Amino acid sequence: MTPSALQMLGSAAPSRRRRHAIVLLVGLSAVSLFLLATASANTALFAQHYQGLLMLNGAIAALLAALVIHQIVMLRRRLKAGVFGAKLTLRLVLLLSLMAIVPGALLYGMSMQYLGKSIESWFDVKVDKALEGGLRLSQDVLDNMLKDLKAKASAMSLQLTNRPAAEHAVMLNTLREQAGAHEATLYTLRGKVIATAGNERTTVIPEALPPEALRLLRTQQVYAVADATPERGLLLRVVTPVNLLSLADESRALQLIYFVPQRLAQNAEIVQSGYREYQELLVGRLGLKRLYGITLTLTLLLSLLAALAAAIYLSEELSAPLNALVEGTRAVAQGDFSRRAAVASRDELGQLTQSFNSMTHQLEDARSEAERNQAEVNKSKAYLESILAHLSAGVLVFDDALTLQSANPSASAILGLQGNALLHLKTAQWGGIDENLRVLGLEIQAGFAEAADAEWERQVVRTLPTGEQQLLLRGKPLPHSTGGCVVVFDDVTDVLQAQRDAAWAEVARRLAHEIKNPLTPIQLSAERLQMKLASKLDEADAGMLGRSTQTIVNQVAALKRMVDAFSQYARAPDPAMRELDLNALVHEVLTLYESLGSSIKLDLAELLPHIVGDAAQLRQVIHNLLQNAQDALSETSVPRIDVVSASDASTIRFSVTDNGSGFPEHLMKRAFEPYVTTKKKGTGLGLVIVKKIIEEHGGSVAISNVEPHGARVMITLPVPASALRYARERTAA
Repeated sequence: MTPSALQMLGSAAPSRRRRHAIVLLVGLSAVSLFLLATASANTALFAQHYQGLLMLNGAIAALLAALVIHQIVMLRRRLKAGVFGAKLTLRLVLLLSLMAIVPGALLYGMSMQYLGKSIESWFDVKVDKALEGGLRLSQDVLDNMLKDLKAKASAMSLQLTNRPAAEHAVMLNTLREQAGAHEATLYTLRGKVIATAGNERTTVIPEALPPEALRLLRTQQVYAVADATPERGLLLRVVTPVNLLSLADESRALQLIYFVPQRLAQNAEIVQSGYREYQELLVGRLGLKRLYGITLTLTLLLSLLAALAAAIYLSEELSAPLNALVEGTRAVAQGDFSRRAAVASRDELGQLTQSFNSMTHQLEDARSEAERNQAEVNKSKAYLESILAHLSAGVLVFDDALTLQSANPSASAILGLQGNALLHLKTAQWGGIDENLRVLGLEIQAGFAEAADAEWERQVVRTLPTGEQQLLLRGKPLPHSTGGCVVVFDDVTDVLQAQRDAAWAEVARRLAHEIKNPLTPIQLSAERLQMKLASKLDEADAGMLGRSTQTIVNQVAALKRMVDAFSQYARAPDPAMRELDLNALVHEVLTLYESLGSSIKLDLAELLPHIVGDAAQLRQVIHNLLQNAQDALSETSVPRIDVVSASDASTIRFSVTDNGSGFPEHLMKRAFEPYVTTKKKGTGLGLVIVKKIIEEHGGSVAISNVEPHGARVMITLPVPASALRYARERTAA
């Protein structure tokens, strides 16, 4: 928390105490001034309590002055301490003080000037006569209205007298309307209501007749008076007797009520009240000027002191929220959106504080949302990068100008590149790195040019030192909102090779099936011909028959061997996997090649880890490699075959190298295809069978020529974890 905030918290309690003191003193001032003004207007109260009220107002003024002085001292200390908001508080105090003092002083001066003249004008002779004339005038108006109502009542009484008593209730409302009275009521002489009629201002239940009216009715006199009631205002009441023609009926009384117009009643009351007050003021004329002068001075003093105290307090209260807003703004500028200013009011300043709090809350929510979205984006990006990194297919992302923007690791691995060598290069610039890449870039350009916004697919063949690489490309433009395009490609060389191997295996199976069946009958038929005809022919013909028969038998045997090779290639049995010592297998197979003598050189690694494989199939692999090497040395004067085994952390390498003529360059790429051979009597299935067996064991085969002449076949096999542990234990022992 900042020092300003601590200072604000520390000054909160004194501020509340000052506010309570100001409210209390202002309230006492208002009460005392009210009492003083009341005493000034009341002669009796003035004479009894005026001195005490003056002392009370003076004490309150002294307390207010002390409070103002204390506030000024505190403000001066804040100015010297450089507290933020003190200068604004001083400015507001000066402005509010000027707004209170200047108008107050002007009003005080003008009031004192006019006070004497006004008081003198109150007691002018003309005023006295005017008040008396107004009072007489209002009285005359009421008397005339009462006299008129009295005449109307007499006329109504005469009409009722001439009609039967049963018709009085029916005629009452009509007669009331003709007379213009507001209410008409028939009573018995004992005051019982017989009938009543009136307009909307009349009461539901008529009032009882006054005792004075009943007394006058008994003497056949008319009762007429102007009454002032709190509920119904000023009204004129006339009660006149109604004598009936029939002696059997009891005499009655008619009451007419006329409501004096409100404005006329008010004017009459004002004139009467003014005349009464004027007479009271006339008694205290001598001390009235001094009384109002002192009262006005105390009022001004108390008002100004209260205004100054309130101005200083309000200035502090106004600057406090602004200080909190400045502190909050500084915190927001430093990245802290948790600061909230207290809302102390519901005015515009409170709305500004509430808006600031809402803004900081929204900024905090926005930052949290942005951080959460960024985390989600980073998570999604990491997830996507992880997927692309572990994706076996290559992925290339281009912009609209076919400039490479990103590529996954598999793309670099398939293309044989180090890192992102093609990043930020257009496809037209790929030829500067490699000719094969130029062909790939041209194919990508052509694919997008021909397919427009549709998905396209192409197959590209790249010539590499290790052979041909066949790539299957698929391209598609990205949505217009993101722009660019993407190309996904796979190395389908092994897939196509597997398809070709499967096709050749099917061909070999069918050839073996179609050729093997007639071979035995052909051999048996040839031998039978020789047995049957040899004794019947002369020596020359018998010799030719024997040679022909032997040729048929030999060729049938050769065909059987070829058919057996076909069958072995097409239907290799499932391997019986177990742990094996490769060096021991090499020694077993070499016993078949003792005739080669010193031309075979062994370089087998000691403590070679065991491998997991099928012993019979691996012996066939070693046998095929040695047989191929021996066949390649048929025309070499000093033949040599090197058999080498070695291992590293996770693989075993086994190679057979000869110093023969090597592989022809045009066959290097097709050496592992069936029926591709340089031997006159070969089937071309030896290396194919070797590759198939090694791949079934999880390994790989590679061929190469050696300098100055010769060939090498390298086999790589994985080492199981158990064999690695066993090898480490043997090495430690």
